[in-house]
Amino acid sequence: MTTTLTFSDIQAERPTRDGLAQVYAAINAMLDSPPDPLAHALDRWDLERRRYDTWAALVHLRFAQDTTSETARADRDYADALGPVATDHETQLKRRLLAHDRGAVEAVVGAHVVRLWESDVTTFDPAIAADLEEEAKLCARYTELLASAKLTVDGHVTNLSGLAPYGESLDRDLRHAAEQARWEFFAQNADTLDGIFDELVRLRTGMAAKLGFDSYIPLGYRRMRRVDYGPDQVAAFRDQVATHVVPLVGRLLEQRRAAQGWDRLQSWDENLIDAAGNPKPAGDHDFMIAQARTMFDRLDPDMGEFFAMMADGGFMDLKNREGKAGGGFCTSFPTEGVPFIFANFNGTHGDINVFTHEMGHAYQNWKSRDLPGIDVLWPTMEAAEINSMALEFLTYPQMALMVGEDAADRFRRMHLIGSLAFLPYGVCVDHFQHEVYANPGLTPAERNALWKRLEARYMPWRDYGDLAHPAKGGRWQAQLHIYRLPFYYIDYTLALCCAMQFWLSSRRDPADAMRRYSDLCGEGGSAPFTELVATAGLISPFADGALEDVVREAEAVLAA
Repeated sequence: MTTTLTFSDIQAERPTRDGLAQVYAAINAMLDSPPDPLAHALDRWDLERRRYDTWAALVHLRFAQDTTSETARADRDYADALGPVATDHETQLKRRLLAHDRGAVEAVVGAHVVRLWESDVTTFDPAIAADLEEEAKLCARYTELLASAKLTVDGHVTNLSGLAPYGESLDRDLRHAAEQARWEFFAQNADTLDGIFDELVRLRTGMAAKLGFDSYIPLGYRRMRRVDYGPDQVAAFRDQVATHVVPLVGRLLEQRRAAQGWDRLQSWDENLIDAAGNPKPAGDHDFMIAQARTMFDRLDPDMGEFFAMMADGGFMDLKNREGKAGGGFCTSFPTEGVPFIFANFNGTHGDINVFTHEMGHAYQNWKSRDLPGIDVLWPTMEAAEINSMALEFLTYPQMALMVGEDAADRFRRMHLIGSLAFLPYGVCVDHFQHEVYANPGLTPAERNALWKRLEARYMPWRDYGDLAHPAKGGRWQAQLHIYRLPFYYIDYTLALCCAMQFWLSSRRDPADAMRRYSDLCGEGGSAPFTELVATAGLISPFADGALEDVVREAEAVLAA
């Protein structure tokens, strides 16, 4: 791998409405003109989409890096307004291509991409352009509001991302204080958050009606480009989690309560997984980057070389700071074929989790960068999350580099328990969204009551004590995906079912597991989710008993 590209080298010309119109007029003219107009036109279209997506990625990344910047906010507003215009052009061209000789189109882009386009064209009409712009603005308001939080804990002021170390403290009173600070912020802003969500549900339901759908649910699935499964399969998977995982997590939490001598398990106790204190990185940001070079070199030389390029080129922003958007993500610049990792390190084990997770996304995007066509550079998101979550498990043997030899086994145990505990929460978020969009007229109080009911099913151990806001059902307001990325969250749970199968394989044959993982990354988005799962030799999460083997193995490992 030889590249001297740096993040500062990434440039993108700002598109305009007139410029987009001229570009698409030129592409349509190519389709009208022989010889061989189809392949040439598709090549030009792919190039223009890469340019547009690189610009949009830069704009939204810079806003996430500093939500207080007036320039970044103005650029984001411009991009949010231009987005529906670009989508309209894309949709019209996809419709024209779908009306073309299907065999000829498939010969250039493949049958899977044609199927994606067939779904895409049902998700947009100029009639919803203004709604899409308003949706983007509302999502940005949510991001800005959460990024503005200034919380005082133990005499220190921090943002929401910075609460994590306090929430995992061995001092139970400090954990409680951290959760009090978190939920006081949400209680103080509850009306605003309810108002934003009211508008989002109204907008999304209205867009679905304009496009001819009975509710937002089928539109939401199509916006996620799900072409090989639907809500019924997802509901069956949620039932599998309730049957096989919820009882195990309940037993693990009861064991923890008894071992700690607590009379009852409170919500602020759940994040303290290790009685000796959750293992955390053995050093700061610079230490982690240095250790990661060795970790990825040992795991796979190709991955090590890729990580060195990312680190040396400045394609990561990992330090938490005031005004920075919360969370972590991986974006990419398709004109250059290089990804970028965004996170908020806070000194907890979560830094390692998010780092390896986003590195998995980045490595996949790099491995598939030479696939033909922008539509297959990324898989659909549930498949993409396999690449990220599997790497969290595949790095287990190297974890002493990050936390120290004495804490490595404890870290692996903690991560495994945390992964199992995530599954019930993840499906609860998904079930909540299905109910909300099936019943868009729910009031804020009714939504809270719905969350409480679902929480009782999937997390029956949850006890918020004196934390009034989550106790009344307001916990969902802290989940950004519910606001910004409807129906995304189930993807993490579907992927985790597959990622834990890589964990099982790696325990028996590490080299084979790593080879199959790398091959899966290289497949990118060349096939739908269930086909990629099968190609990697994994059991589909929708198959009966898909979770049984991993749950059985996890229980045995944790009992040892």
